[in-house]
Amino acid sequence: MNETAFRHLPEQKRFEWPMDGGDVWARYSRDGDTLAVLHVEADPALRGTGAAGRFMQALVEWARAEGVKLRPVCSYAAVWLQRSKASHDVLA
Repeated sequence: MNETAFRHLPEQKRFEWPMDGGDVWARYSRDGDTLAVLHVEADPALRGTGAAGRFMQALVEWARAEGVKLRPVCSYAAVWLQRSKASHDVLA
């Protein structure tokens, strides 16, 4: 996997990370410096591999670097962020 492939596509309100076997992506809406994470999905071939968790970690690192807060709407994102105590600094 190539971590540098994690990318933000603001015109599509989307983040994506192409990985071996498929993609992981997220849709969002933005209100100022807060992103509502609406949906996170991994291609079926990646499910159960930890790919979505690595994607979420990359999203958290992006949010920190950009000074953005995340508000999880998606149930996967909400559970992942709640369990990841080290990511609570980016929660809106």
